[in-house]
Amino acid sequence: MWNSLGEAERSLSTGDRDGQQVRVLVVEKAYDAARPDVWHALTTASRIARWLAPVSGDLALGGRYQIEGNAGGTVLRCEEPDRLEITWEYGGDVTWVVVTLSDESGGGTRLRLEHSAAVDQAKWDEFGPGAVGIGWEMALGGLRIHLADPEWPGAEPDFADPGYAVFVRSSGDAWAEADAAAGTDAEQARAAAERCIAAYTAPPAAPSEEGQDH
Repeated sequence: MWNSLGEAERSLSTGDRDGQQVRVLVVEKAYDAARPDVWHALTTASRIARWLAPVSGDLALGGRYQIEGNAGGTVLRCEEPDRLEITWEYGGDVTWVVVTLSDESGGGTRLRLEHSAAVDQAKWDEFGPGAVGIGWEMALGGLRIHLADPEWPGAEPDFADPGYAVFVRSSGDAWAEADAAAGTDAEQARAAAERCIAAYTAPPAAPSEEGQDH
């Protein structure tokens, strides 16, 4: 799976949202699929479950949605087949995701995802943009596999697969470069990326023995 996620373009900037400064993380990917098909995969619950996770709620304009084990939010804009804007609410934080689609030469589609957030500086200094960027690359890579094979069951990836660590390292390094290009001190960006990569690749914690019979 991990060598099938495809290439991504990454960038970082700052902006303004509702009167507050936000950091804007951008991921762009090209897909060998027509724009209507990509739009349908992004906005149809049965297809979202294949490449991301099961989703419930109302995916229409103004509706509320909830991704199983992940974020929920509100659909702010839904302009088929060009632009989708949602709130991304997780852990008590409200951030914003905008997805725009455009045609690529040869019949493909370019997807641009912008995730804007008023980021806590301490968290940013600790893990950098990879904390969010690596996750989005996984999701959008899953979308690539789904578009190429709509019957792909979207099984949980095997994080013990050596290819997973290779993917995280590659993505984490690229986000460190994007962070430095956006103005962060290069050594600081590199250190944050190393902590982020370590967090993504740490073995799962062993089950607690508390309360077990001995």
